[in-house]
Amino acid sequence: MLSTIPFSLLELVPMQQNASVTQTLSNSTQYAQKADQLGFNRFWLAEHHNMPGIVCAATSILIGHIAGQTERIRVGSGGIMLPNHSTLVVAEQFGTLDSLYPGRIDLGLGRAPGSDNITSQALNSDPQRAQRFPEEVSELQRLLGPYNGNSAVRAIPGEDTNVPIWLLGSSLFSAQLAAQKGLPYVFAGHFAPRFLKEAASLYRREFKPSATLDKPYFMLALPVVAAETDQQAEYLSTTSKQRVLALMRGQPLWLKPPVDSMSGLWTAQEKAQVENFLSLSVIGGPTSIKHKLDIIAKQLAVDEFIFTNDLYDNQDRQRALEILISVKEQ
Repeated sequence: MLSTIPFSLLELVPMQQNASVTQTLSNSTQYAQKADQLGFNRFWLAEHHNMPGIVCAATSILIGHIAGQTERIRVGSGGIMLPNHSTLVVAEQFGTLDSLYPGRIDLGLGRAPGSDNITSQALNSDPQRAQRFPEEVSELQRLLGPYNGNSAVRAIPGEDTNVPIWLLGSSLFSAQLAAQKGLPYVFAGHFAPRFLKEAASLYRREFKPSATLDKPYFMLALPVVAAETDQQAEYLSTTSKQRVLALMRGQPLWLKPPVDSMSGLWTAQEKAQVENFLSLSVIGGPTSIKHKLDIIAKQLAVDEFIFTNDLYDNQDRQRALEILISVKEQ
């Protein structure tokens, strides 16, 4: 079954504490190139602000860079946090990207700020923007579609590029909106597993065919830790556990080396919170990875997987991609 399901990657451009931004961006570029060579379908970048350890604030710039350094893979946003941006600017930026790299650009949209409240205010002085998300999605569809003959404001470039728009979500709101608009939908299982089954069911149940899609298209974001053996994968997974623990404590999100045991690093309550956050993690060697993904794909009728792969060592990250593709081809 996995052989027919596209595999994609969601990148936050993770940074080690002792690394430079330049080196971190170079590592992510090499990672994208490896994904391109192996045949992954998409490489999406997620907008985050004011988060030491995540170097993905200027998302559209990074999309252009990665697209320019790869050949085949689709590159896009997972996502652009629309309340932080003018719809016209987003349309112009992605229209430009699509014109530079025709047929390879995706526009994934979210309605969260991608930051804390203070940073959100610094990005956008209007706290009500998120409530207008449905209207702004419609406006983006108009700006990226063919000229209607009477609009005073046009995206030049952008107009008639018809850049594919995806809606991202971790609750039922975007699932319902994507269904109503007939758009593809991505559930953020990599950090918010709680509403997964409800959101997937709601999206498929309420989907209305559109000029974009004649049937639902559901992509699931999952954290993955793939290694040669289950034991090695469990060891490598302590990097992401330390990172989520830092997030919950309000600390910088540097990638930290894996540890033999998390004992002593967290309290019992923190352990439960981190494990809940990462409850959809797919961790293991090739056999375990395949078994877990097969079950998830069948239970949720997943059309495409998009993986986060936050390992400390760059060679481990790239080896994980090889393991994922080998699992897909079995």
